[in-house]
Amino acid sequence: MKKIFLLAMLTVLGVTTSNAQETTKKIKAVKAKVARVDGAGMVFASETIDYGTVAYNSDGKREFVFTNNGTKPLIITNAQGSCGCTVPTYPKEPIAPGAKGVIGVKYDTSRAGQAFTKTVTLTTNAVDEPTKTLTIKGNVLAADGSKS
Repeated sequence: MKKIFLLAMLTVLGVTTSNAQETTKKIKAVKAKVARVDGAGMVFASETIDYGTVAYNSDGKREFVFTNNGTKPLIITNAQGSCGCTVPTYPKEPIAPGAKGVIGVKYDTSRAGQAFTKTVTLTTNAVDEPTKTLTIKGNVLAADGSKS
């Protein structure tokens, strides 16, 4: 009985240690991604927004949040949707190092009964990636509420 108990405790200890190491690796990966760059930079909380299934003519506004992880101000010179149904907005003023910014996007949800995947392309002065592509996706229900 003592051997079984000891074996069970060792197994629990091993699993706990393994999980702790995985969490530490994830934290280090996130910190590495947010590491400072020499010049302007931008790191997004998420580069894809999934609308999921939304109602016909519902609010299609969403936001991409980013941080300037550089040592110089970030300037966004353009934001272009992949079609007329996707309208982006972006800050016109420079984003200071360490400051957060928001890229707004509005999808036209009057396009009923269809799945969509659209992009927004940003043009910036970021040193690592001056052109950045963000993605929105989802499905708009038909006007009668069905998935069509």
